[in-house]
Amino acid sequence: MTTNVAPPDIEAIERATVAAVAPEACEELDGWLLPFDRGTVKRARSAVPLHRDPVEAATLDRIEDRCDSRQVAPALRLADAACFDTLRAELARRHYMADSPTCVQTGSARRMRDLVAADARLADVDATPDPAWAALFLGEGFDPVDGVHRVRSLSRATGSLFASVRENGATVAAGAMAFGHGWASVHGMRTEQSQRGRGLAGRVLAGLAQAALARGVERVFLQVDAQNQPALALYRRAGFETRWQYCYWQRQQWPR
Repeated sequence: MTTNVAPPDIEAIERATVAAVAPEACEELDGWLLPFDRGTVKRARSAVPLHRDPVEAATLDRIEDRCDSRQVAPALRLADAACFDTLRAELARRHYMADSPTCVQTGSARRMRDLVAADARLADVDATPDPAWAALFLGEGFDPVDGVHRVRSLSRATGSLFASVRENGATVAAGAMAFGHGWASVHGMRTEQSQRGRGLAGRVLAGLAQAALARGVERVFLQVDAQNQPALALYRRAGFETRWQYCYWQRQQWPR
């Protein structure tokens, strides 16, 4: 259910989400964004509505046609909003299945910055990712194939910033922040498996928050796995609140 989010902000957040993962191509159709990408990042290859209005089956037909024309399996990123109940029923009828429930949360850069003490050392923030930042995504506990695609996707977005907590010549925690449509957004949060529980992710968030405030951007959003309790607890401490939840819907049979 969408909570306390104005329609212009829904559209802005969805546009900024797609821009942050820089798909190889993107189209607009009937009030939807249709990103296309050959990587593993689902946000970069799942159609998403920019509104909270009921969707006719004919729109789904057109989305499927565009995907078929590009020879990619259709996928949708759909909020768990009542206005999409009919669409969800139609997706189920067409043999789509929902997975990866994800929370969209909003917060403030100022509250993020206050997550750590004023004199705490914040993560370093750079305009480009260095090899150590990228290497963290390939480390123990992470899917290396997905890591390669995620690094590539986040790195090619225009104007993003990259945060690193560095110790002994290695990056032990990292994240990224994109800017667009009046929002800053947090992406790619990672902490080395052996270093978790030390508050490093908080230093990443605070460093990114400082960078956002320096740019005069206060509003921040992020997406987090709805079942990732440690991440949800971290973001709750940083002042984030869930505004809506979505799932990815993917067709199980392709081509038609």
